[in-house]
Amino acid sequence: SLSGTIPSQLSTLRELGELGLYQNSLSGTIPSQLSNLTGLSELYLTSNSLSGTIPSQFSRLTRLHYLGLHANSLSGTIPPQLSSLTELAHLGPSQNSLSGTLP
Repeated sequence: SLSGTIPSQLSTLRELGELGLYQNSLSGTIPSQLSNLTGLSELYLTSNSLSGTIPSQFSRLTRLHYLGLHANSLSGTIPPQLSSLTELAHLGPSQNSLSGTLP
């Protein structure tokens, strides 16, 4: 099980296709630098203790088709910029403290 924060240095792996960090003990905020992973199609961050907001910069992840965020402590609204992700087929925001509507 991983603990601590998500290292922003992961953002140097620009061609990474899938990042699975689910079911760990990760805390802190989601680094906006993850939006530099432009090759990413699947991002699994479910079942951690992540807090803060969903980075609006994720709208740069144009290949993303799965964004798993459920079972964390995220707050705020789902960024409307995510509506530009035409490949996004799954957005898992449940079991957080998010408000508003899906974009």
